[in-house]
Amino acid sequence: MKRPFAATVWREGRWYVSQCLELDVASQGDTEEEALANLKEAMELHFEPPQATRPPQVRLIEVEVGAA
Repeated sequence: MKRPFAATVWREGRWYVSQCLELDVASQGDTEEEALANLKEAMELHFEPPQATRPPQVRLIEVEVGAA
């Protein structure tokens, strides 16, 4: 089944960065076309069923968010 997704592409230094606007998936490439092709591949991998051999370990990290 195919479904359309909105994507945006912009230049960051020497890279073109592509990002899906509906999902938290992004990629990059040397050209806009390559960045979009890489994004498509990343999104296809995103939708593949997980095949983990063991459950992922959830960890808690602390980050300083205010001025000291």
